Amino acid sequence: MPSILEADLLADRFKRIQREVDAAFDASLEVPSDARSRLVEAMRYAAIGGGKRVRPLLVVATTELLGVNRESALRVGCAIEAIHVYSLIHDDLPCMDDDDLRHGKPTLHRAFDEATAVLAGDALHGLAFEILADPETSNDPFTRAELVATLAQASGMNGMAGGQMMDMAADGEEFDLHTITRLQQLKTGALLAASVEMGAILGHIPPEGRSHLRAYARDIGLAFQIADDLLDHEGDAAKAGKAVRKDADSGKATFVSLMGAEKAREQANVLVDQAIGHLTSYGKDAQLLCALARFIVERDR
Repeated sequence: MPSILEADLLADRFKRIQREVDAAFDASLEVPSDARSRLVEAMRYAAIGGGKRVRPLLVVATTELLGVNRESALRVGCAIEAIHVYSLIHDDLPCMDDDDLRHGKPTLHRAFDEATAVLAGDALHGLAFEILADPETSNDPFTRAELVATLAQASGMNGMAGGQMMDMAADGEEFDLHTITRLQQLKTGALLAASVEMGAILGHIPPEGRSHLRAYARDIGLAFQIADDLLDHEGDAAKAGKAVRKDADSGKATFVSLMGAEKAREQANVLVDQAIGHLTSYGKDAQLLCALARFIVERDR
């Protein structure tokens, strides 16, 4: 469990990153005075004022270890968040999870309409790579290319989209623990891992020097999803800002259904301890990353 010092640090950092991400989206999503206005208003509705901003904070926390310019880190964090927000918009659609509530307010397709929701997700996907390709993110074209490639892989068939396809197939399949783990490594873990990886890319750490950070990201990615499954199993919909108990109602296999709530919770805590252990060589400089790992299993939304 996070210490009081860590809790205060996290609260302060979450407030700051939420303000910064909101301000960045506000600046980049200016509503035009033509027929595109409804699309941009929908993008703003989904992107501004919602979410914990865990992924941008992971980018910033990683780059703080490496002495990277905060503005560059924030831009990369916004790119990842744009992908995350687009995925939520599409996941909520009737053809996917068919949800009515997200972050305590109507889902985008309920507040606007399905076609606008699809286009808003598409446009946020495009915005993510526009941000990464901009020289303002990095003046090194090789760094920008690696950032683009990393986020593309994490969001595509070998990452988040592939995991979502497996998740949809899970409704009609008897998945075992190994398959569920692989599913969640793609669907949830890939973007979390990319957040840390892209922080290391900004810090010009070569691939062979990222093993500790990659192991940390892998473990918190699985812990995050186990915590999500526990929230769906026993969480409060008012606090979560979305529907709960959906997995059990649909009969979908999850870490909780396969392991039981108590063992799932124990496994999440083991993963967090492992994640923190991978950062030992960074000492106190890794305090924020360690606090984030503990937050992942203690959160209530």
